[in-house]
Amino acid sequence: MNVARIRQDFPILKRLVHGKPLAYLDNAATSQKPRQVIAALVDFYENHNANVHRGVHTLSEESTSMVEAVRAKVAAFIKAPKPETIIFTRNATESINLVAHAWGRKFLKAGDEIVLTEMEHHSNIVPWQMLAEEKGVKLRFIPVEVDGTLDLEKVKAAMTPKTKLFTFTAISNALGTVNPVREMVAIGKTAGAVVLVDACQWAPHRPIDVGLLGMDFIAFSAHKMLGPTGIGVLWGREELLEAMDPFLGGGDMISRVTLEKSAWNALPFKFEAGTPNFADAAAFGPALDYLNTVGLDVLRKHEETLASKARAILEAEPSVTLLGPRDPAKRSGVVSFNIAGLHPHDVGTVFDLEGVAIRVGHHCCQPLMHKLKCGGTARASFYLYNDESDLEALARALKRTLEFFKVAAKAGAA
Repeated sequence: MNVARIRQDFPILKRLVHGKPLAYLDNAATSQKPRQVIAALVDFYENHNANVHRGVHTLSEESTSMVEAVRAKVAAFIKAPKPETIIFTRNATESINLVAHAWGRKFLKAGDEIVLTEMEHHSNIVPWQMLAEEKGVKLRFIPVEVDGTLDLEKVKAAMTPKTKLFTFTAISNALGTVNPVREMVAIGKTAGAVVLVDACQWAPHRPIDVGLLGMDFIAFSAHKMLGPTGIGVLWGREELLEAMDPFLGGGDMISRVTLEKSAWNALPFKFEAGTPNFADAAAFGPALDYLNTVGLDVLRKHEETLASKARAILEAEPSVTLLGPRDPAKRSGVVSFNIAGLHPHDVGTVFDLEGVAIRVGHHCCQPLMHKLKCGGTARASFYLYNDESDLEALARALKRTLEFFKVAAKAGAA
């Protein structure tokens, strides 16, 4: 893996922030885009822009073919048997909400149970809370252990005869915990539950085989995996998608409309109401091509090596506390930390002065932060274009942060 060559494909890495070279370590929030994706988006608008489906003119047929070709690429990327089971949404949040509304409203009833974990992103908690309030469904949460992992025995114990849905994140966006997805899916299926996996932090970094893993739904976003913003993916088992009612009404989700009633279109269009984000969908294809060319196994090894080195840099400072699993086999390329006596926002502000972009706050995981007894963390996250220079920038930013607040403390005391 030639990281120097890869970095040449990302124009934004050439810019300066506060006079310092950008060290972009906020990849768990969104990834940067290679010039191939940027060029594809420009090319679409300059040469192919037209609304998809039902157009018989050349531009519309080109646009439609480009979008449907990307749908097939997404299916191949996660080894889904049929492209029609790939639903394009705005983001993973909408994908999860789609399942909550179109499956949950139809098939869940009062007294049924949904099992989740305490480490979920708000996007995989709030829709189920709303559904629970509406339908009288009960939510059960699997506790997070002190080291940020899940105990499989507690996963099993959370299942009951009333469990109808088991939904969980494959990799924690806040801690970098890599959950045992296959084992957890198997536990849910053994209990007779439908299983939905939030793969936002998984799809950009590790191979997915939906058939082998056995889940029923999976959700992720293009923007975290080199693609454009505004495109999310929901994959679902065909028989479940066929049984579900539409999420939104209007546009291409119908096959027939009369003044009395409407009939729904076939998959996937039944769930893609209105004008879709066809330009960004078309530009998602080159992002998948890029990841396939690099290879997810190679990418994963690279970023996890950098993350381990980052942990060593941070851990060498006594005032730094690292959160998440200590076992490298249970960690991703996410490094979450706090500095004693400092608010994460203050840490992030000083890091930015050194050109280092990290994420600070609760990372849309307030229940998890409450469980860990902290208001938030500073989070560095790595991807394929990061290199040793980013680790050096991280070390400089940490040093400057400690020095800055020592000086501020002395000045305040005086």
